[in-house]
Amino acid sequence: MTTRELRDPTDAHHFLTQGLWWQRVVPTRAVSLTQILDWSLALASEGTPLPPLGFIADVGHIIFRAVSETSIDGVHPPGWPTALMRGYEDYVLGKLLADSGLERAADALSRYQGRDRARGLAFLLAQMRQRADLPGVLISPGAIKAVRDADTEETLRAGWQSFTEQGPMPLLVEMYGGLVGAIRNTASPVGKEDIFELERKTALAQFGQRVALRQVLQAAESLQESLPPRKPRSSSRRHEVPTRILEEDTYPVGGFASISTRGSIESLLHSQLAFMEETDRPDLFDIKFLRDELLYYSRDENSFLRRRRTFVFALFPELTQARVKDVELTFQRGIFTLALLYAAVPRLIDWLHTDSLVFEFILIEGKETLPLAAEKELVEVLLAEQIANGTVTIKVLAAEKLAAHCELRARRSLCHCLLASVKEQPLYAEGAVVSRLIVDAPLPALGIDDAPLEQTESWAAALERLLTHWI
Repeated sequence: MTTRELRDPTDAHHFLTQGLWWQRVVPTRAVSLTQILDWSLALASEGTPLPPLGFIADVGHIIFRAVSETSIDGVHPPGWPTALMRGYEDYVLGKLLADSGLERAADALSRYQGRDRARGLAFLLAQMRQRADLPGVLISPGAIKAVRDADTEETLRAGWQSFTEQGPMPLLVEMYGGLVGAIRNTASPVGKEDIFELERKTALAQFGQRVALRQVLQAAESLQESLPPRKPRSSSRRHEVPTRILEEDTYPVGGFASISTRGSIESLLHSQLAFMEETDRPDLFDIKFLRDELLYYSRDENSFLRRRRTFVFALFPELTQARVKDVELTFQRGIFTLALLYAAVPRLIDWLHTDSLVFEFILIEGKETLPLAAEKELVEVLLAEQIANGTVTIKVLAAEKLAAHCELRARRSLCHCLLASVKEQPLYAEGAVVSRLIVDAPLPALGIDDAPLEQTESWAAALERLLTHWI
């Protein structure tokens, strides 16, 4: 849809005051006008083209749970396009009320407080407009403030009067027709990355960090879609590391599974007590006991052993040189590097769910400050849930201490170490399997264990090869 600009104050005033009468989720009331105009002001202040105020009000009321279905008791202004509004209720509001993504977004926004609620809703509306190509107009925030600061009853009367004297504004009729067509042809008006940002509250972060976060999510989703749905067959060359079995690694499984001639007195079959007699001589029970012929319930005493696995992802300072955009790539090399690591974590958790997994993101220190501070913040946001439950940890370490760190992990677990850099980084850690990911070109080069570096066909191929080796 084309974006228009309303520079004339009269047209802008009619657009705002009439738009308030087009809302359908709840009837138009003076008590809710200030809140609706605050939502609109938050959206216009970001420079985002403004959809009709009735649509903003309807989305806001759905998000903040004003009602659960559209209202049919609203007042119809003169010249109301009945057929258009029926289509709007069916195809726009009906779809929004049934969309699971919008429901998750509403749950996330319910945790926002104060002005952040309006800013969060403005972010959601902006993403919906971009995703579904919704119509909008550029309007001065000052015009919205003037309407907001005026008397609410007078504002509603002015809108009603403009309906009576001039009829519905042709621009609003056109925009509502565009809304119906755009939402109807969109699979879901809310994207997964939008929900992710709202849930992590990064929707209010700085623009640059938000763009990087969304790009990592989009790149990771494309990489995950290329992976096989099922766990691939394990590599024929497996690296087994002997480890000391700790108490928390072993779990008894099973119950009383059979009958045996050996066991404790607590597991003795009750029927064996029939061999006991009140006599001074040894009875049949005593004889069977001496001959180990008494029957006992037997428990399956096998132990379920969880293999400990540690994945160490070492990011070297030279990765700052990967913050470049190649013509043949959709995103920067550094974005694809983070996306590869981010996509690997949930897939390994899914495929190796019977193992005890720990993922360590280690950022190697630079000469002065931490060069990869921005990447560290992204990892903290992307894997916040796994960090909270202890599956993922983030550390800053000197380069000379990395080998000792991996050797320590290898003594207690099967340790895989991935070195991510733009050049070869020599590392020998006894007991650990070291792989190298070199991103000095649009497509990464991969070297596993002692094998030489090999250029991969794509980033998805590099991820699949790593996962196949690790499992």
